[in-house]
Amino acid sequence: MAREKFDLIVFDWDGTLMDSTGAIVKCIQAAARDLGLPVPDRKSAAWVIGLGLQEAMHAVLPGIDAKYYPRMVERYRYHYMAQDQDLTLFDGVPAMLSDLSQQGYFLAVATGKSRVGLNRALHGAQLMSVFDATRCADETFSKPHPAMLQELTRELGQDMKRTVMIGDTTHDLQMAVNAGAAGIAVHYGAHPAADLQTLNPIYAASSVESLHQWLSENA
Repeated sequence: MAREKFDLIVFDWDGTLMDSTGAIVKCIQAAARDLGLPVPDRKSAAWVIGLGLQEAMHAVLPGIDAKYYPRMVERYRYHYMAQDQDLTLFDGVPAMLSDLSQQGYFLAVATGKSRVGLNRALHGAQLMSVFDATRCADETFSKPHPAMLQELTRELGQDMKRTVMIGDTTHDLQMAVNAGAAGIAVHYGAHPAADLQTLNPIYAASSVESLHQWLSENA
């Protein structure tokens, strides 16, 4: 099947496919509270979503004693794993992924989650067999470094110019820019629409439904 523009569609996970932004923010705040550290506000905690966990903790609480960062990671994981089984995919995600797969696109995930965390999420969402490749922050450089997209395209034998990265954060879109891939923003996740637009995505989706429709008609 001849496709319009893209052969490989890469999705971010949290805030793009899974409705987890609010939970992540609360877990970051709870981790800081556990350790008696300054509790970041929602905007600050949401901004670091998409980064690798170590990078996220440094970014959300810069300047604290370095001994606290590993403890922040541990406390975050404790709080997140206590409730991640209750998180769900955004409405329309399974149908969208099934449709794109049937159309012959290569599908991949590039995420700030760990490998253990992503596999747990994929298993819980029954999506283990849907993606052709996945890349996690503990396997390579964190976003917005282009390594995840570079490695995915090499693994799948795809052209970066026919690859699109879909995400809800500026980290996702900046990674696409850095790699030379196209970027699509989703406006229902962690970062404000105005911030996403500064990176000139080729499309901005207000919902999974609108994303699915655009991909069906234009990708």
